[in-house]
Amino acid sequence: MAYTAINPYTEQVEQEFPNATDAQVDSALDTAHQAFLNWRETDHAQRARLLGAIADLLERDRETYAPVLTADMGKTLVEARAEVDNCVRILRWYAKHASAALAPQVRPSQNYKGGQYQVVPTPVGIIYIVEPWNFPYYQIARVLAPQLAAGNTVILKHASNVPRAAAAWQKLMGEAGAPDGLFTNVFATHAQSARIIADERVRGVALTGSEQAGAIIAGQAAAALKKSTMELGGADALIVLDDANVDLAAKWAANGRHRNAGQVCVSSKRMIVVDAVYDRFVSAYRKNVAALVAGDPRDETTTLAPLSSQAARDELLAQVARAGAAGATVETVDVALPDSGWFFTPVILTDITPDNPAYTEEFFGPVTQLYCVADENEAVAVANSSPYGLGGSVFGADEQRALAVGGRLDTGMVSINRPSLGGADVPFGGTKRSGYGRELTELGLLEFVNLKVIGLGDINA
Repeated sequence: MAYTAINPYTEQVEQEFPNATDAQVDSALDTAHQAFLNWRETDHAQRARLLGAIADLLERDRETYAPVLTADMGKTLVEARAEVDNCVRILRWYAKHASAALAPQVRPSQNYKGGQYQVVPTPVGIIYIVEPWNFPYYQIARVLAPQLAAGNTVILKHASNVPRAAAAWQKLMGEAGAPDGLFTNVFATHAQSARIIADERVRGVALTGSEQAGAIIAGQAAAALKKSTMELGGADALIVLDDANVDLAAKWAANGRHRNAGQVCVSSKRMIVVDAVYDRFVSAYRKNVAALVAGDPRDETTTLAPLSSQAARDELLAQVARAGAAGATVETVDVALPDSGWFFTPVILTDITPDNPAYTEEFFGPVTQLYCVADENEAVAVANSSPYGLGGSVFGADEQRALAVGGRLDTGMVSINRPSLGGADVPFGGTKRSGYGRELTELGLLEFVNLKVIGLGDINA
């Protein structure tokens, strides 16, 4: 597995990074553990200062950090800037709120002196994070920030096609004044990754990625009796009820499906529309997709970026072909594509039956599944028939009705009249084959701490 930066727009190799040596992996573990022994003794104010310093540098140098994302995985520069800004918000949220979330909780019990005991969140050690390429900085920030706030240290294995983003974050940590070992990027092989997980000094494993990768890493963590969190794939449903603002729903749906070139685990991939408004929705949706502008992702007028790699495009083409061979109607939307770059013409799939492999697959790119249903009950049934359960959304004028429909979805997150939830102050995570555990807010903060129970006995008893 080579760590190679290939520009998805020019299709040219721009930089290569050698795999880590076994000695480098050993050094990373040693340094991270030594850093933990010191970092766990710091107070919340010191941790908050570091998080704030990282955020300040990201904000100051946004025009340095954002283009790295565009060159590494192809996202538009507009989206890359937004990703940097999101990281800043996450870092500052934890700098401000972590102390309160980690404060000891006092609980009543007649078994202890004073009729109470404490639950004290305490750091545990090295947390190993395995992150994907579609949001190279954001995926780091949303796990790193809570772990540093909690007193843990972090070793990162990033996706092999975004090595410059990983290296940039390592440089950022040094400039912010982080002690050596607090955060360590390692260009690890799969064999080295397994060895890192097995090391007794590693106390937790967090992965964002495919369900196939999740099954492997979760299995390795389980074999080593390590806690893990898994944020995996998604095939989110966007339900349009008969009282919805159809034009608004179609606009949000097109945006939600095609941002980041459709390479978003929590994007709206399945549009489930009540028959009474189906034709109107499809017409409006098609117009919104056709208005996308494919081009150089550095151009601020570009709204449809290339896919991250040739392999990603080839896999998506094969998926669409299988869906068509199994009976789905395949419609391509006329969007002019540049001569270079791993672009993918937007596709709309209809007439998808439950026996079609597309019915249960995740399409990671600008491919839309459209379902026409009789009513909200059928909409919920179709939405919940997916093996995934990450997010979902419901569009309807009657907010209470839409909330009730959303409450019936078997997902980790549901949004009303917008395509997805998000933000530094909103928990993130799913259920079913979309994984387990939560990231962000106090829920993410408490995933990898020891909730130590302390009670005071009466020495005179």
